[in-house]
Amino acid sequence: MNIEKAVEVIERMRLPNGAYTASLSQDYHYVWIRDVVYTVLPFLSTPSPYYEKAYHALLDLFLRYEWKINIHTKKRPKYLYEYIHARYSTDLEEIPQEWGHAQNDAIGAFLWGVGEGIHHGQKIIRNEKDLDLIQKLVDYLECLQYWQAEDNGMWEENMEIHASSVGACVAGLKAVKMLVHVKDELIEKGEETLENLLPRESVSKPTDLALLSLIYPYRLVDREMALRIIHDITSTLERKYGCIRYVNDLYYNEGSEAEWCFGFPWLGLCYYELGMYDKANEYVGKTKSVISENWEVPELYIGGRYEPNANNPLAWSVSLAYQFLKTMNVQ
Repeated sequence: MNIEKAVEVIERMRLPNGAYTASLSQDYHYVWIRDVVYTVLPFLSTPSPYYEKAYHALLDLFLRYEWKINIHTKKRPKYLYEYIHARYSTDLEEIPQEWGHAQNDAIGAFLWGVGEGIHHGQKIIRNEKDLDLIQKLVDYLECLQYWQAEDNGMWEENMEIHASSVGACVAGLKAVKMLVHVKDELIEKGEETLENLLPRESVSKPTDLALLSLIYPYRLVDREMALRIIHDITSTLERKYGCIRYVNDLYYNEGSEAEWCFGFPWLGLCYYELGMYDKANEYVGKTKSVISENWEVPELYIGGRYEPNANNPLAWSVSLAYQFLKTMNVQ
C-alpha cells in the first residue's frame, strides 16, 4: 500500500484560500472549522506550507466576522445563527441556512491547533491582529461560559453539555496561554466539568466516539480515564467498518447505526498515545480494510446497507487514516 497517495487525495480537497472542503461530494462541499483542524494534522510537524496556510485562512475568516465576535465577547448568543458559524462556503462566507452552529469544540480545536502548530515551529501568527483575534476567541468562550454551556457538539445535534466540547475548549485555552491572556479559572472550570461528567459524553450519552479527541489529539485525560473511554467505545461502538458515533444514532441509519471509517485509525492513534503498540498494530489491518486502492476513504458505511455513503472521500477520514499508518511506519 502506497500511503502517500493519501496526500494526493487530501490535496484535491485543498482550496485556493488554503482551507479544505470537507469532501468533494455535493452535500459536503463546504468548509467546517473542525474538519480543517483534523485534516491538516499530518502536516503539523512537516516543512510543507499546508498547516500554516490552513490556519491563515481560518484567521482571515475570523477577521471577516470580527464584528460578530466583538458582540459575543460581551453578550451570549441567543439564537444559533449568532454563534461563530461552524460551516462556511468554500469562499469562507457564512451560509444563510439554519444549522447547529453552537459548536464550542470547533473554537477549542482551532485554538489548540494554533498553539500546537507554534509548538512545532509553524509560523501561524503573522501580526498583532492575529493575536488580537485569538484573544477575542478566548473572550468568546468566556462569555459563553463554555464549561456549563449546552452546545450542538461535534456531531452538530442536540443541545446539551458535551464532554468532548468542554475538553476541546480546555485543550485550546491551555495551548494559547503563552500567546494571549487566559485566566487560570477559565481552564479550571472546564477541568471541573470534565471531572464530574467523564467518562460520559453527556447526560444522554454514556459514551460517544467524540470522546477519543480527549486522548488524541488533545492528550487531556490521564491514563486511567483514557483506558476507560477506549474500553467503553470498543465494547459498545466498534463495528465491522469502523465505529458508530453513539448508540441509536439516526444519521444514515437504515436499520442500524452508520459505521464511521475514521473510528479505526482514531482508536489506533489513541492506543499509540498510550504506548500500547501491540493494540495499535491491531488497528493497522482494520484501517486498511476501509481504504480503497485510490485512497478514497469514505465518511461512513450506511447502517443496514453496509456500503459507503456519498461523502467519499471525506478529508477527515483520509487524514486520520494516513496519520495513523504513517505513525505506525506502514509503507
